Amino acid sequence: MNNILPIFSFLKSKAEAGQQTVLISLIAVTGASTRNPGAHMAVSEDGSSIGSFSGGCVEAAVVSEALDVIKHGMPREIRYGAGSRYLDIRLPCGGSIDLLFTPIADSPAISDIFGRIKRREPVSIILDSESTNIRCDTQYSDKISVERIGSQILVNHIPAAKIIILGHGPSVESLVKLSTSYGIDCEILSPDPAIIDAVESLAISARKLKTPRESAFLDPDPWTACIFYFHDHDWEARLMKQALASSAFYVGAMGSRKTHKDRQKYLAKIGVSAEDYKRMKAPIGLIQSTRDPATLALSTLAEVVDSYHRHFGSRA
Repeated sequence: MNNILPIFSFLKSKAEAGQQTVLISLIAVTGASTRNPGAHMAVSEDGSSIGSFSGGCVEAAVVSEALDVIKHGMPREIRYGAGSRYLDIRLPCGGSIDLLFTPIADSPAISDIFGRIKRREPVSIILDSESTNIRCDTQYSDKISVERIGSQILVNHIPAAKIIILGHGPSVESLVKLSTSYGIDCEILSPDPAIIDAVESLAISARKLKTPRESAFLDPDPWTACIFYFHDHDWEARLMKQALASSAFYVGAMGSRKTHKDRQKYLAKIGVSAEDYKRMKAPIGLIQSTRDPATLALSTLAEVVDSYHRHFGSRA
């Protein structure tokens, strides 16, 4: 899951602190690699960094190279692994990675990119191997992560996965904790004030549902999963209809197979087409017959991540 918001948050905060920084982009992979093209690191002049390209094989060398790039003020391309001029740095997988080091000379451009990522806009980050120019465009490719046009290198990014959890009970809080520790943003819609209080203490966006009807707060984009954890099924029907009519890439609900057959009947009665309710994953999760909240959350998260990658490809 390639969430680049922390990378650009780092660059933005360091620029605001008056520090020089470098954005490092993985632009090509030969053979095996732990990361795919489009992954990033960032390094500041104080030696701090964020992101990774391996299990620890090259990160120290990347930081050292980035500090030298800051000193000279021009971008450079470096290969690590097979075929590299750095004979003492090897990747255990036997392949190689090509990195573009871009010194950041335009902090407004970084703020612009950060804002677009924060607003969950797909972007193409446009870099140049011969200059410090960096900008972004909303015209992006969802087919390829990195494109090269002369000296220009376009790194295409879609928004990271997000989860909207609708329901009540301890499974909601378990999924919130697990998802946030993994790095997925969550929003909660629940009629249970105790759940609202519990997740707000975790700095999670939470809204109280006052009626079991459609909600203006339920507005998923194509990169968002909707998870239904209702034990009281009277709450779910209208909200499920709304979620199934949306562009959410995944809609799932807990409950037995019998529960889901009954659910399909009442969804049909309120106008949900068979095509729509059949795209709902129920019983939810990769681990079947799950009952305890922690395992249900793990099972759900694993299925959401798997579905995200199947829908959008195995991105960096």
